[in-house]
Amino acid sequence: MIGPENLKNFIIVWILFALILFPILLFVKQPYGRHYRKGWGPTISNRSGWVLMEIPSLLIFGYFLIDFQNYPVVAIILLLLWLVHYFNRTLVFPFKIKTKGKKIPVIIILFGIIFNVVNAYINGIAVSETTDYDTLEMNDFMRIGIGFILFVIGMIINIKSDNLLISLRKTSTNGYQIPNRGFFRWVSCPNYMGEIMEWIGFAIMAWNLAALSFLIWTIVNLVPRALDHHKWYLQYFKDYPRNRKAIIPYFL
Repeated sequence: MIGPENLKNFIIVWILFALILFPILLFVKQPYGRHYRKGWGPTISNRSGWVLMEIPSLLIFGYFLIDFQNYPVVAIILLLLWLVHYFNRTLVFPFKIKTKGKKIPVIIILFGIIFNVVNAYINGIAVSETTDYDTLEMNDFMRIGIGFILFVIGMIINIKSDNLLISLRKTSTNGYQIPNRGFFRWVSCPNYMGEIMEWIGFAIMAWNLAALSFLIWTIVNLVPRALDHHKWYLQYFKDYPRNRKAIIPYFL
């Protein structure tokens, strides 16, 4: 188990790595989904790759929850919220999407596994071992309540937006249509917007450096992806709404 000081130093380096990677991802499209292209090495099915990438987060946080050591209620809630999110991402979402014939490069899966192993491990330690949730004051409970509400709202937006996209693919002849319901009226990627909201809420609740680092990594990963999706929509559909933003209504 990493000691508190070593954990802090590692997380700082991990955050710096994310900040260095961010401008690179703004110019390099991640080659999976609608942006898949050859030249990235061996591939496997999109569904299998998705499960392999996401399952470390589910298993690692599952371990921390099973290894119960009189955790405070707040720590248990944080562990459960993480597990609910990754249960959906690992065991529900991949089997709902229509990915027959789609591939994902193995190198992307390896990067995803590293991402999820590191983030789940440092957050699991931070929640269960290094953050003091035993001496909370009234303002802490207000903060936790706000974070919880943000997490739940973000998850609802994320799941509803994913389901809307899946339903459009079922009725499309070429796999894609312009989504016009829900938050798609304002942004091209409300599923990503909702996911970022989730981890903003989680970071507010957890109130530690590990949760902040995961929020930063989520933004670094999803914002460039949303911008790429938005550009794709504008190029693919000539009648795509020009006033729609990529991920933040009226702003980005």
